Amino acid sequence: MTAADQLPSRRLPAWCTAPWLMLLLPTLYSLMDAALVARDAPWWQVALSVLAAVTLLWRRRFPVLVLLLTMPGSYVADIWLAPITAVYTLAAERPNPRLVVPLGTLFTLVEFFHWPISDQTVWLSRDTALYAIQSIMLAAGPAATGLLARTRRELATRVEELTRGQERESRLLAERVLISERGRLAREMHDVVSHQVSLISIQAGALQVSTADPAAAATARTIRELSVRTLDELRQMVGVLRTGDPRPNTPLAPQPRLADLPRLIEESGLAADAELAPGERPWPEAVERAAYRTVQEALTNITKYAPAAAVHVKVRAKGRRLRVEVRNDPPPVRPAGAQALALPGGGHGLVGLRERAQLLGGTLTAGPTQEGGFEVRAELPASRA
Repeated sequence: MTAADQLPSRRLPAWCTAPWLMLLLPTLYSLMDAALVARDAPWWQVALSVLAAVTLLWRRRFPVLVLLLTMPGSYVADIWLAPITAVYTLAAERPNPRLVVPLGTLFTLVEFFHWPISDQTVWLSRDTALYAIQSIMLAAGPAATGLLARTRRELATRVEELTRGQERESRLLAERVLISERGRLAREMHDVVSHQVSLISIQAGALQVSTADPAAAATARTIRELSVRTLDELRQMVGVLRTGDPRPNTPLAPQPRLADLPRLIEESGLAADAELAPGERPWPEAVERAAYRTVQEALTNITKYAPAAAVHVKVRAKGRRLRVEVRNDPPPVRPAGAQALALPGGGHGLVGLRERAQLLGGTLTAGPTQEGGFEVRAELPASRA
């Protein structure tokens, strides 16, 4: 790295590259050129020179017409900047050889056969040859520069399109990898969980048939029904994970709503009292599903950590918000020597519920109570503001 590379880069101020300045600047220096050349010229020569400079304001919209309007001033006066700018703009805005070559040739002829025409113009001499080369370069240089600028813009646009295409391909490749990994995880989940739940269902069915205890038979029947329902939901979720979207001909099971809460609380097996007063207003489906999942996750956690504690479930409307509260009392003291059954838990349930509530524009809090229990509280709005 050289010392120049270590110097901080200096960027031009924004006003130096403003479109209005880039449009006005050629007109200003063309007017200065006309003023310097036509100081002792007749008024009509000055008028043609000023016309050539002023028409540059419309050079991008009408490049051919502007170039033609600069020719009279270039013919009768020695102005260069206005026609040179017009030739450059024509090549940059209309890069068609059928336009650039004839009009560039016209400017060369106008410059070479300058007014007033003298006899020396047609003499074959060194000065005449040099003047002819100068006239050609005055047209060819700006035309070549304009074509180069147009090519540079087109290449920059093409590079930008290629960059966007590569980014799009990278996203598609990442999505394909994600779908493939999701399918692999779905297969593993189906193979492991489905096998275990099927065994639970079979064992519960055998217990229901073989036992003579009505309470045990009812419990076994409940376990079997829950296992079958879990398998159905598992198969549907595995299908979604494999395809990335539910198939049109394979509809998902009906999503849980607030009306399903009494059954959920009853099947939990907990000593729970419920106060369900969601109001008469129709809540959005996403809100009802979030409320159901909140109660479901809270009851699941209570079953894991305080199965013998009293549970209080409240779901009620509060204005335009639905409040969900699930609270359990302190669990009873276990007898000496008794050990609680350790159930697996990843700690992601409440995190997912909090994210779901935030996506709906609501809030969710969870934590221990002063009495020694635990409470989960969610407030879900009727619609996101």
